[in-house]
Amino acid sequence: MPDFPIRKIEIVTEEIFHDGGPAPAETRRRAAAFALVKNPFAGKYVEDLQPAMDDLKPLGLILTDRLIAALGGIEGIDGYGKGAVVGAAGEIEHGALWHVPGGYAMRDRLGQAKAIVPSAMKVGGVGATLDVPLGHINAAYVRSHFDAFEVRAADGPRPDEILFCLAMARGGRVHSRMGGLEVADIKVWDGQR
Repeated sequence: MPDFPIRKIEIVTEEIFHDGGPAPAETRRRAAAFALVKNPFAGKYVEDLQPAMDDLKPLGLILTDRLIAALGGIEGIDGYGKGAVVGAAGEIEHGALWHVPGGYAMRDRLGQAKAIVPSAMKVGGVGATLDVPLGHINAAYVRSHFDAFEVRAADGPRPDEILFCLAMARGGRVHSRMGGLEVADIKVWDGQR
């Protein structure tokens, strides 16, 4: 069973009061939580990686719970996303280990989240930035929630580490006006519309 010891966890929050236009009735809040963990597969090729997803499930729940707390509770959280940066001694497939533990942890804690959790991953060096894509939790076609949250660890990932990240938001872009499906018009509840 692989081990992914945590070196550190960071939580980044922001509150958006406006984006150059009039102030909205409510501010928009976003947060990201990420962990820098040891990569047990760094420097070698391992054929069967899938069992390691189970080993990462507790980390998914830890980061999810910290995100919900940072945003003041579940009420109003309607956007989410995930991502990973694999250190240079690893491969991008090691970042793909995060799909189930990261995505399912958020969907579990948020209740009836139907939409796929948007994801981004890459291999990068210390200080690499990651644009974590965000989308609406129940309908992928809600354009107001298409967004990205940039995260970066100043001291990671080291070559033998992985940065695993989750992000959530309360509300869509502050001045969204690109049309398409609106939150109030979600009807099908199939994760898309």
